[in-house]
Order: sequence, then structure tokens, then C-alpha cells
Amino acid sequence: MYLVPVYISLFFVYGVIAPYLPILIRSLGYRAAVVGILLAIVEGVGVLGPFLLGRFSDRHGKYKGVIVLSYFFIMAAVLPLAVSSQPLISAILVAVLAIGYRSAMPLTEALATINLGEGGNYGRIRVTGSVAFVFFVLLLQWIPVLPPDSPKNIAFWTIVTSMLAIVVVFLMPSEYTTRKLTPEQPPSDIATGGAVRETVKKKPIWTPFFIVGLISISLNRLAMTPVNSFFSLFLVEYVQWDAVGLMWALASAAEIPFMFFSFRLIRRFGTMPILAFTGAILALRLLIYALFPFKAGIITAQLLHSFCYGLFHPAAVAFITDCVPPEKRSFGMSLYMSLGGGIPTLIGNFIGGFIIDYSGYRQLFGFFAIFAVLGTVICVVYYIARRKYC
Repeated sequence: MYLVPVYISLFFVYGVIAPYLPILIRSLGYRAAVVGILLAIVEGVGVLGPFLLGRFSDRHGKYKGVIVLSYFFIMAAVLPLAVSSQPLISAILVAVLAIGYRSAMPLTEALATINLGEGGNYGRIRVTGSVAFVFFVLLLQWIPVLPPDSPKNIAFWTIVTSMLAIVVVFLMPSEYTTRKLTPEQPPSDIATGGAVRETVKKKPIWTPFFIVGLISISLNRLAMTPVNSFFSLFLVEYVQWDAVGLMWALASAAEIPFMFFSFRLIRRFGTMPILAFTGAILALRLLIYALFPFKAGIITAQLLHSFCYGLFHPAAVAFITDCVPPEKRSFGMSLYMSLGGGIPTLIGNFIGGFIIDYSGYRQLFGFFAIFAVLGTVICVVYYIARRKYC
């Protein structure tokens, strides 16, 4: 119950930053390659934030203060960023913003998985975030006051939503934001860094299954870079269609049914087959952008977000939950958001801006489809080999 408002407020913040941060940076006068570099900094520094803040949360078993801190980082950076036109200053500010922006999600995800337990229906809770995202991006699409068409207005909405998120997390009862200690992990162990007694057998994390799954997730997220980072610019600059909020809302709305019923599908088919399937659909989606870059094609591709994220993300979270024990859950979710998302997106952002400048948007989508195909092939080959020889 208490997780729902936390997810709603989190996705209000994401409803501003995800669609409009590239537009904010582009509006400062930077060319696409510089935009890509700055977005790469967001991902690169964003890798460190979840690890540092997540490690602190795991060690002490407390999440409220750290989540609140992540939103303060966002607010501290976004307004100066909106008035900066110096590349070095912008780079520093996006780095500060990234620490908060990229930490809030995995910390909230870790909190959710711990409260829900091993058999909890994560998808039903997470879907509330998708609904909130759809509502807020549509609100920003049609709002008559302070529309997100300038850097300062985008900064204003980022600050307002971050303040709301802070209030919601602050009001959450402490028993829901603190991990309960297990008999195998007494307070003395927490104080010494989260180590358990030597008599307790630790569950290994870095198994071949976990490594292959993480590689597949990383390739999938790398392939998603054109959609996550450059889609808004693609609509505005190439298609010349003022529908950024509408198209982001359409994609998020499409993911809701699969997010809601993902629990049953994951139990029926398993995480690895679903990761392979969603990778194949992502490759198709990227090729549609490349081959049919007009309104009908874009709408069709956005609807495929139902598979590419609505099914993929719960499967990835379930994969991490199955492979990582509760006392290392923030670490596991940080791995997902950083090695499985941040670093691949950093690479994608860095090269994506140059592809746009020198080849164009259609070539961008076509090139990144290769990574989705590769992630699918790796999953399929490993899954077949595991069933045959194990």
C-alpha cells in the first residue's frame, strides 16, 4: 500500500526528466554530438550513484534518508543546468543530477522487492508508476501554464515533482523503509559491513546463468539508447511533430497490461526466454523507426514498448531477485541499473550523438538494432545449451 505513492511520485519525476532532459540540453545550443556526450556523463556518473548510495542502504538496512538525498541532488543541479551554456559547467551539473536521478530508481526497486518478498507480485506495484508516468507526460503535453518548451520550465517541473517525491518518502512509515534483520545477519554483522557469520553459507551471485542474463540485459539496454535518449529529438527535429509527451505517454500506456500480468508470464516461461523474446521485439521496433519514420510507423513502434519494457523490465527485476539474496538486494538492483543499463547507455549515448550528426536518425535506429539481435541470440544459445547439457 505504502509503495504505491512512492512509485507514483518517483515516476512524476521521471515523467519530466526522461522525455525532456535531452531537449533541455539541446536548447542550450549544443549540437547532437555534445548532447550525446552530456547524456553519456549522466549514465557514467549515474553508475556510481546507485553503487555508493545502495551500498550504504544495504549496510545499514535503511532506505528513507538515502532516497530523499537522491532527490535533493536532482533539485540542486537542474536549475543551474537550465541557465548554463558552458560545456564544462553543464558537464558538472549533469553529473550531480545523474547521482540523484540514477539512484532514486534502484533504491526504490530494492525497497519494493524487500517489502514484497521472494514471491511478491512486483508488476502490480510497478504498474502504478507507469500509470503515473502516462498521466504526467500528458499533463505536460497539454498544460497551458509553464509548458516544458524551455530549459527553465523543464527545471521548474523537475523541482516541483522532486519536492513532492521527498514529502511522500518522508511520510512513509519507517518499518517499510528499513530492512528487517534475519537471524543469519545480526546487527553486529551490519556494523561490520554486511558480512554474515562464517557458519552461514552464502548464496553465490556470479554464476554463469547470472552473467549471461546480465550480458543480455546490457545489450538490450544498449539497443534501447535511441529510444530512451534521442527519441524526443527525433520527433522534434526529424519528424517535426510536436508530440513528445503524447508519444511517451502512448508507449507507457502500452506497457501497463504486460507490466500488470508479467508475474504470470514470468512464472510460466521463466526469465531467460522472456529476455530473449523481448530482445527480438526490440530489434523489430528499432527497424520500424528506421524504415517507416512517419506518424503511423512511429505509433506502431511505440506500441511495441509493451513488450520492450512492459515485459522486459519485470523479467529483468525477477531475474535479479532470483539470483541475488535479500541482504544484497540494493547491490543487485544497482548492478541492473548500472552494468545492465547505465554503462551500455553511456556507450550508446556517446556514439549515438555522433551518428546523428554524421549519418542521421534513421541510421541511428538501424545500427542499434544489431545489439538487440545479439542479446537475443546469446539468450537463446545459452538457454538451449543449459537445457541440453545441465
